[in-house]
This record gives sequence, structure tokens and C-alpha cells, in this order.
Amino acid sequence: MSTMGNSTNIFWQESPVGKLERQKLLNQKGCVVWITGLSGSGKSTLACSLSRELHTRGKLSYILDGDNIRHGLNKDLGFKAEDRTENIRRVGKYVEK
Repeated sequence: MSTMGNSTNIFWQESPVGKLERQKLLNQKGCVVWITGLSGSGKSTLACSLSRELHTRGKLSYILDGDNIRHGLNKDLGFKAEDRTENIRRVGKYVEK
């Protein structure tokens, strides 16, 4: 058992399907391509083009677009320096597994 904040009843649930099993099923290994740049510099356009190309090649991909993430998981964050840092931390934690 581990504690998280004030909670003492939070347990890590192992997945019955492991990373190697998913890789074998999909016939591909997972990776993260993190595209950074200034607002309006074309990051989302590049990500969409890359996703389309991977799909054309029969590979699965998923885009975690910064603006889309701010509609849900990070809707409580603004664009101050500390909010940007927290945004990156949360997204990084999300894709870690």
C-alpha cells in the first residue's frame, strides 16, 4: 500500500497485459515524440501529418495535443510559468506508462 496526498487507500493496479504483449500484438514498439515550440509554430499541424503518415504505414499513434489536454486533464491551468511547468509534469506522467 502507498499513500498519495492524504489518501491511504490508493493501490497501484497492475495491468494483466504487459508492454511486450502489446508490442507483439501491434507489431510495433511504443515511443513518445514530444514536439515543442512557440504558440502558432505548427506543432499540431506537424503532429497530425506524422500521425497520418504512420497510419498510412499501418502503425497506431495517438496525439496528445496541448490545447486538447487543457480542455480536460489540465483545464485548471493557465499559462503562467508555474502552470506551464505543471502542464508538462502532468502530461509527462500520463505518457510515462
